[in-house]
Amino acid sequence: MDFKFPIISADSHITEHPETYLNHIDPAFRDRAPHIRRDPQLGDLFVAEGMKPIKLGLVAAAGQRPEEIKPGGLFEDMHRSGWDPAGRLGDQARDGVSAEILYPTVGMMLCNLPDLAYKSACFRAYNRWIQEYCAFAPSRLLGVGQTAARSPREAVEDLVTIKEMGLKGIMMPGVPGEADYDDPQWDLFWSAAAEMQMPVSFHILTTPSERTRGSKLTQFLAIVRGVQDVLALLVFGGVFDRHPTLKVVCVEADAGWVPHFTYRMDHAYKRHRHHMAPGEDLERLPSEYFFENLYVTFQDDWTAFKQANELNWKRLMWANDFPHSDSTWPWSQEMLREHTGCLTEQQQEAILGGNCAALYDIDTSLLPVHSEVAA
Repeated sequence: MDFKFPIISADSHITEHPETYLNHIDPAFRDRAPHIRRDPQLGDLFVAEGMKPIKLGLVAAAGQRPEEIKPGGLFEDMHRSGWDPAGRLGDQARDGVSAEILYPTVGMMLCNLPDLAYKSACFRAYNRWIQEYCAFAPSRLLGVGQTAARSPREAVEDLVTIKEMGLKGIMMPGVPGEADYDDPQWDLFWSAAAEMQMPVSFHILTTPSERTRGSKLTQFLAIVRGVQDVLALLVFGGVFDRHPTLKVVCVEADAGWVPHFTYRMDHAYKRHRHHMAPGEDLERLPSEYFFENLYVTFQDDWTAFKQANELNWKRLMWANDFPHSDSTWPWSQEMLREHTGCLTEQQQEAILGGNCAALYDIDTSLLPVHSEVAA
């Protein structure tokens, strides 16, 4: 079975070039700009002041067999299309993908920088770089900008600039600089995002890590929690009551958990709100906001396809996560043919591209349809 419509990855990534921040950061921060340092044992590390060095092996392990994946690596051995757009369209075609919503890689981890002024300078540098990258093929390379969210007013300023730069959405750190995202002072930002029809994204790994126990695999399982907490914060905090047209994207946290999560939110609200959160009354059930205002991206989470009718499948968006270690590239077509067999043709087209195109106002007439994928 070949898909006769454009397939859009709702969550792909770039690999920041060693000069991404050095060449684009404000001069006052140039001597502190994130950069690559080579370690004899660990390979190339992205170094930023105030946080642990970032190993580069996992950020471009797409296509490797599990036994080949390792944390360390050299920049020159990575997928070139991660930082050079000239080869990106070829890598899209190899996976049967027609366009990609592009997120940062190092920039995800920089969301946890403690120095907010430094973080803001890094993100504005990244926005300049990703604008240049996407200009190579603006109908198929669709960037999301970053803000440090130091304050609601600054976040609005960043939002306006990001939209003017032609980027498709804005990515938030898991924790803002002032108050929390459900605080009424953030209504200034939510109102602007809704009015400007700019989707707001929360990506995994952008919230400070919680303590986990046991194997590192346990920590891997826990990385979706930070995003789940933000979504519940927005719903229970009444953000969508106050801003009913606001669209928020939960990125790379899978989706099969959504039916139980929404049940659990409804249960908490109906059974426990009077003694746990008196006065926090909503106009609708929490699940109704989730299914209307929240979009969820996922890769090879077969449970999401299987439970599409238990969700609002018009808010599900498939992604290949290229070029990260969790990526389904270059086997996405094979996987999708197997996993989407339980869906109607309408659901397939929506989840594999149509929902994303509608959310980000993508002109699908400009996109190729890869009915045959290169070996």
